Amino acid sequence: MTEEARPSSRARRAPRPKPDLAGLEARIGHVFADRKLLSVALTHVSKAGGDGRLGSYQRLEFLGDRVLGLAIADLLYEAFPGADEGELSRRLAGLVRRETCASVATVWDVGPHLALGPGEVQSGGRRNQTILADVCESILGAVFLDAGYATAKAIVNAAFTPDTDTAAPRGRDAKSALQEWAMARALPIPLYEVVERSGPDHAPVFRIAARVEGLEAGIGTGPSKRLAEQEAARLVLDREVHGLDTSRTRTMETSADVDEGHAPDA
Repeated sequence: MTEEARPSSRARRAPRPKPDLAGLEARIGHVFADRKLLSVALTHVSKAGGDGRLGSYQRLEFLGDRVLGLAIADLLYEAFPGADEGELSRRLAGLVRRETCASVATVWDVGPHLALGPGEVQSGGRRNQTILADVCESILGAVFLDAGYATAKAIVNAAFTPDTDTAAPRGRDAKSALQEWAMARALPIPLYEVVERSGPDHAPVFRIAARVEGLEAGIGTGPSKRLAEQEAARLVLDREVHGLDTSRTRTMETSADVDEGHAPDA
């Protein structure tokens, strides 16, 4: 075999194919007329290239934050006709907080679609709660520009559903809400147990179980114990209080975070 014909030991792996944006659109609940808006909404500043911040999702995030706030206020005003301004404000704050937006982005499974620079990829950017929360808002901004407020509000209504009984909305501090729910039913205080810790020291990943006596545990994943505990508690609440099927909740593969960043389909 000649030197030219011999396979190189340094041959690079074939790049991972880009995820299909049609699947993401289906999970969001909107097919974009201008898919470039969705591509920009998924582009982190580290991958924006020569356009810098103007080529990233930051402007769409700014717009989406306002769209989300108005849509949630509209939703709460309709859902709680007897609530005063203070209660509505408390519920609004719970539903627009970073953890809630990051949770929605996780349900949409935006991580594999993010366009990140190599440094962000290596540091676990596809699971980064701040990035996920920002992208949730940027997607809402993109939907608003693509199809208007009514479509964006419908997506918010589907993704940020408040609890309609006397309990707090789903976006509230889930650990406190779960403890109150358990105590109201004469159950012991929930316990939290670290099931697994993985990843490098600079980007750890925690899997934590929230256990309530007599109930199936909720397993949450996050870059800190606090966020993993909140996710675990939220999963128990979603199943026991909101009647949601949490068996399909996906944990993003670690391998996706060490793959090279790539731009989403245009």
